[in-house]
Amino acid sequence: MASRNGVAQRGAVKLDRPVSFRTSSFKSRLPPSQSPGNGSAVRRSSPALFGSAGSKDDHAVPGRVRVAVRLRPRNAEEMVADADFADCVELQPELKRLKLRKNNWDLDTYEFDDVLTEYASQKRVYEVVAKPVVESVLDGYNGTVMAYGQTGTGKTFTLGRLGEEDTSDRGIMVRSMEDILADISPETDSISVSYLQLYMETLQDLLDPTNDNIPIVEDPRTGDVSVPGATIVEIKDQHSFLELLRCGEAHRIAANTKLNTESSRSHAILMVQVKRSVLGREDDVSSENGDPSHLTKPFKPLVRKSKLVVVDLAGSERIQKSGSEGHMLEEAKCINLSLSALGKCINSLAENSAHVPFRDSKLTRLLRDSFGGSARTSLIVTIGPSPRHRGETASTILFGQRAMKVENMLKIKEEFDYKSLSRKLEIQVDKLIAENERQHKAFEDEVERINLEAQKRISEVERNFADALEKERLKCQMDYMEAVKELEEKLVSNQKPNHCLVDGKWNGEGPGLSVSKEATELQELLQNEIDLRKMAEEELKNLKGQLGLYTQSEAGGDAEIFKLHKLLEEEAQQKKKLEEEIIILRSQLLQSNFEAEQMRRCLDRDGSGNGFTGLDSSMPPVRNSYPKDIGNGQKAPVSTLFEQVGLQKILSLLESEDANVRIHAVKVVANLAAEAEANQKRIVEAGGLTSLLMLLRSFEDETVRRVAAGAIANLAMNAEANQELIMAQGGISLLATTAADADDAQTLRMVAGAIANLCGNDKLQTKLRSEGGIKALLGIVRCGHPDVLSQVARGIANFAKCESRACTQGMKSGRSLLIQDGALPWIVQNANDEAAPIRRHIELALCHLAQHEVNAKDMISGGALWELVRISRDCSREDIRSLAHRTLNSSPTFRAEMRRLRIDY
Repeated sequence: MASRNGVAQRGAVKLDRPVSFRTSSFKSRLPPSQSPGNGSAVRRSSPALFGSAGSKDDHAVPGRVRVAVRLRPRNAEEMVADADFADCVELQPELKRLKLRKNNWDLDTYEFDDVLTEYASQKRVYEVVAKPVVESVLDGYNGTVMAYGQTGTGKTFTLGRLGEEDTSDRGIMVRSMEDILADISPETDSISVSYLQLYMETLQDLLDPTNDNIPIVEDPRTGDVSVPGATIVEIKDQHSFLELLRCGEAHRIAANTKLNTESSRSHAILMVQVKRSVLGREDDVSSENGDPSHLTKPFKPLVRKSKLVVVDLAGSERIQKSGSEGHMLEEAKCINLSLSALGKCINSLAENSAHVPFRDSKLTRLLRDSFGGSARTSLIVTIGPSPRHRGETASTILFGQRAMKVENMLKIKEEFDYKSLSRKLEIQVDKLIAENERQHKAFEDEVERINLEAQKRISEVERNFADALEKERLKCQMDYMEAVKELEEKLVSNQKPNHCLVDGKWNGEGPGLSVSKEATELQELLQNEIDLRKMAEEELKNLKGQLGLYTQSEAGGDAEIFKLHKLLEEEAQQKKKLEEEIIILRSQLLQSNFEAEQMRRCLDRDGSGNGFTGLDSSMPPVRNSYPKDIGNGQKAPVSTLFEQVGLQKILSLLESEDANVRIHAVKVVANLAAEAEANQKRIVEAGGLTSLLMLLRSFEDETVRRVAAGAIANLAMNAEANQELIMAQGGISLLATTAADADDAQTLRMVAGAIANLCGNDKLQTKLRSEGGIKALLGIVRCGHPDVLSQVARGIANFAKCESRACTQGMKSGRSLLIQDGALPWIVQNANDEAAPIRRHIELALCHLAQHEVNAKDMISGGALWELVRISRDCSREDIRSLAHRTLNSSPTFRAEMRRLRIDY
C-alpha cells in the first residue's frame, strides 16, 4: 500500500510468490521520483492545462480517481464453451484484490478501491461506486461516473438499467437521480439534463436526433468543457427522468455481434446540471483594536452550480472475435481509436507527463475535467470470467490500475445570485408603491373631510343669517303697519267737528286748544316713529355689517379651499413623477433579469463565445423568445408593469425629454412586443408602431435605434396586418437607412431580423424590393458576424420561398428579383458555411430558386448547379436533400448540363 499526499493509493502489486513482493510491469517503469511510495509524486493539474484546478488554488482539495472492478457472471455460451476451464480471474473482495491467471501455476495480483463479485447487487454497486460522487455533486463539486470494459461485460447494465420490470435492477443513472431529487428543494433549486452519444467521432443529441453535429466548447480561462448546442430538459420528478432515458435509449445505436447481441456502437454521456441556492456570509467586521467583532455582514445570496457526468463507454473489441464487417467495422475502428486516445491520456496523467493529448479525440475532450481536472471521478471497470478473453481482461485491469494514479483537484463553483437580488428589489419597489398609495389615499381622505366640514359650516352660517334677517324684516313690517294704523285712526278722529260755544264764545276747551293738543301728540308720535325708523335702519345697518363680515369669512374659506386645491395639484404632479420613476425602476429591474440570464449563459458557454459580447443584454430577441415563468402561476415582470401602469402611459414616455426615460420606455415597449401577440395588437392599435417608426426616423442615439428596430421586428413576426402597416408607413425605407448608417452588430441583427420577417409576406414582395429591402439585406453582410449573417440568410430564404410559391400559382413570371439584385454570388459563396443556421437557410434558398426554370441558366453560370448537386448528396437534412434531388430531376436545363458535364446523378 502506497500513499500520495495522505490519500491511500493501491498499486498493481503481484502477490503470487510468498518469498518477495514485486510491483507490476507498469509500476516498475515509473522513475524513482514518481513511484507511489514517494510523497512527491502527487500529480496536480496546472492552471494552464486545467483552469481552476491548479495547485495554487487555496479552495481546491485533492481527490484521486477511485476505481472499482465488477465481475460479470458466466453466460449460457460460456457455461458450455468453458465448462472444462477455470475462470481467468479469482476475486478476494474482503482484501479488495483480484488475481489474474497467467497460466496453470502463475497468477498476477492487483488491488483496487473495491472489488465486486458476480453476486453483487445493483444497490451495492451504486453505494460503492456512485453514491460518494453524487453526495459531492450535491455539495457543489463536479462529479463523473464512468464504466470501462470489453464489450458484453455489463457496462450498460451497471449504468443505464431502467429497472421497469424489477426495481432492484435499476442502474446508477436512475439511482443517482433519485438521490438528487430527494435532496434538493423544488422552490429554490433546479435540475437540467442532457443526453448525448459520441458516434463515429460525431457528438449527437439522443433527445433530438436531428441535432447530429454538436460542437464541444472549452473555456480557455477555467478549462470547463460544455456542449451549448445540446438539448436541455428541466427535471421535476423521477417519472420525467425515466421518460427521458427511455427516449434516449431508443435513439442510441446498437448492433448484434458475436460477442454481444446488443452491442452499443457509441459512447453515451448523461450530463446532469444541478443549481442550488445557498447563503454565504461575508468576513467578520474587525474592531478598532484589531480583534474580530461579534458583528458580521449580512448574508449574500449565492448559486452553487455542479455537474454530474455519467459515461457509458462503448466496449472495446477485437475484430476477429466480434466478427464486425462493413459499416460495423468502421464503427469498431472509431470506438477503439477513442478508447486508445483515452488510454494515452490516462498514461500521460499517471506518468506526470508535461503534455496530455486531450485533443486527440472528442471523447478525451469531453472527459478533460474528469481526469486531471476539477471533478470527483469514480471508474468502474467490468470484466468477464472467460479464459478465452484473458487478453482483453488483462488490458481492462491495467487501464483501471493506471487510472488509480490520476489525481484531480476538486473545487466548488459559486456565483452571485442576481435573480434573488432582483426579487428582493422588486419586493422593495412593491412595498414603496403600496406605502405611497396608502399615504396618498390618507391625504385625499383628509382633504375631503376638511372640504366637507367647511361646506357644512358655511351652510349653517348662511341658514342662521337668513333666519335672523327674515325675523327682523317681519318685525319691522309689523311695527310699521301698527304705526300707520294708529295714525289713520287719529287722523279720522281729528276730522270730526268739536265746537263748544258758551254764551257766544269759544270756551277753553274749544277747538283751537284741542287742535293744538292733537298736533303736539301727532308730533310726538311722528318723532317716535322717526326714532323707531332710525333704530330699524341702524339695526339693518348692523345686520348688513354682520353680512359683510360673514362674506369676508366665506371669502377666507374660499381661499383655504383654493390652497387645498393647489396642494392637490402639486400632489398629482408628484404622483405622476413617481409613476414615471416606478416605470423606469421596473424597466431597470427587467433589464437586470435579462443581464443575469445573459451572464448565466455566458458562463455556461465558451469564453470566446459565438454570440455578441458587450451588447445591451436587455434587448429582446428578433424572434418571440421572451423568458417566462412556466408552471408556477406567476406573470413576467413586463406583464405586471403593463397591467399596473397602462399602455398609454408607457407610450407617452417615448416622447419624454429625458433621454434616460425615453430609452427605458422603448425597451419596455420592445419587451411587451416580444412577450405575446396580444400585446403586439394593442401596441399597434394604440399607435405604438407609429411612435417606434418616428424614433427610428428622428433619433440618432444608437441604443434607441437598436431597441426600436428590435421592437419593429417583433411586431412584424406573425401578423400580416402589422407587416402591411409597417410597409405603408415607410418602415422598409427607414430600416434600409438604418442598415446603411449603423456599424453595431447588434443593431444590424435587429434590422436584418425585421426585414427577414417582412420578406415572408407574399403580398409585399414587389414593394419590398422597390424600396431597397433586398439591397439593404445584401449591404448588411459587410458586418460578417454569424448571427447577423444568419438573419440575412433567413430573409433571403423567406423571399425565395414566396417567389417560388408565386411562380407555382402563376402569379409571377420572369427572373427572380434576388438574382436581378445580385444576391446569387453571395448565396453560392455561403452555401457551405460552417454555421449550421446560415447553411440551412442558404440551401433552402437555392432549392426554391432552382424550382423556377427561368432561373436555371443564371444559376448554372453562377456555379449554383454544383452546390445543388452537393446538397442533394451531402445535406444533413433529409427534407432539403430530397427537395434538391426533385428539383434537379424536374429541370430540363439542369439535366442537360449535368449530362454535358458527365455528372453521375
